[in-house]
Amino acid sequence: MSLRASISSFWNRSNGGRDILRISLPLLVSMSSHTVMLFTDRLFLGRYSFDAIAAATPSGMTAFMFTCFFSGTVTFTNTLVAQYVGAGAPRRAGAALWQAIYFALGAGAILAALSGAGRPLFRMACHPAAIQGMEHIYFSILMQGSVFALLHDALSCFFSGRGKTRTIMTVNLTGMAFNVPLDYALINGAWGFPELGIAGAALATVASHVIMLLMFAAAVFNSRNERLFAVRTRRAFDPEMFGRLARFGAPSGIQFFVDIFAFAFFMLVIGRLGRNEAAATSMAFSLNSLTFMPMIGFSIAVSTLVGQSIGRGRPEDAVVATRSALTLTLIYMWSVSMIFFLAPGMLCDLFASGRQDPSDFAAVRAMAVNLIRLVAFYSLMDALAVIYSGALKGAGDTRFIGFMTVLLSIFVMIVPVYVAVLVLHAGLYTAWGFVTLYVCLADMAFFLRFRNGRWKHIRVIERACVDT
Repeated sequence: MSLRASISSFWNRSNGGRDILRISLPLLVSMSSHTVMLFTDRLFLGRYSFDAIAAATPSGMTAFMFTCFFSGTVTFTNTLVAQYVGAGAPRRAGAALWQAIYFALGAGAILAALSGAGRPLFRMACHPAAIQGMEHIYFSILMQGSVFALLHDALSCFFSGRGKTRTIMTVNLTGMAFNVPLDYALINGAWGFPELGIAGAALATVASHVIMLLMFAAAVFNSRNERLFAVRTRRAFDPEMFGRLARFGAPSGIQFFVDIFAFAFFMLVIGRLGRNEAAATSMAFSLNSLTFMPMIGFSIAVSTLVGQSIGRGRPEDAVVATRSALTLTLIYMWSVSMIFFLAPGMLCDLFASGRQDPSDFAAVRAMAVNLIRLVAFYSLMDALAVIYSGALKGAGDTRFIGFMTVLLSIFVMIVPVYVAVLVLHAGLYTAWGFVTLYVCLADMAFFLRFRNGRWKHIRVIERACVDT
């Protein structure tokens, strides 16, 4: 077969490159908009003060860690919707959406009640007193507003599970357009707004989640979706379906939680090394988000197509979707990684500001350049882990993902980083070496699991699915 014929086959076949891009391209834009919000938040805080950016990353990651178990469980609704649609039972998809809404409301209440937990956590990390105060403020505001993010995650699954991702793109772009200027205004006290510093950054984030939730609600609960998916009339609590969401979604939530916990713990430990190490790591992770978040778009796309293929009883189509997504993701990631490897200094200079002492910035920049080059390497490996785990999740193989993530997080990241940094005093680059090893081993584990094919025989929805 000629190269042209191979490319044509890859692009035009069912679940090929065109189908992946049809679903993932709006999600890539959506994830990029989220990345822009997170990046500009860190950029504005970095220009505001080094203490603010040193506080924002560990506290923001800690808040995210608290929410990610619930978020991972809620977003498993994507697989339920995809498999019900693939099985020809769209009204069951409407019922699944409401179970996710009830779960999100309960989770939001729990997280708001835990908003005071940040102060003792950051005190235990032994960060400088000024940074601890900022960390607590940022953490508590994000926790109290987390219910809005969980609810719009639930509603977005109604679209992503059906492969209708343009609405998600529109909502996220609107949220970004609202968030970025408000973030700048509330941090710096511009355009008549008060100067709130790190509190302003958190409030701008919560406000953007409220706007996105309202937009999703308007797009979901209309008469057309009621007619096709019963999004209003199927709102009763369904114990059996709620249990299925919890049973398959909880391992996904555990995987998400433990993964983020490992990185949050990593940030807290790095904070013990000093302000410069924490700031350099924050810069590298902020730039890393530019590569990672768009990959989530490809991951959701492959989860959707795998879920629909399993719902139709055609696992061979799921294999095609996974290979197509992996090819496109590696093309994207290779391009970004080359920029990171060849121009790390220029990327670091984005964080420079006249408020900073030039010698302080030079010290941080020197460390960040090395870390960004390391990010360029492990991002390529991360691409494989993200795509294969997305495929397994679409099939409902969440228990393996959760188990393997817990195992690797504890024995490759948490324990080794603690011993290396706090016991052996090995330093910044040794700690980052364990992060890279973690990503490589996760990639290998998920690839081997996908290859053995056990996921093809997992049943998430009812075997005899009736659209009632």
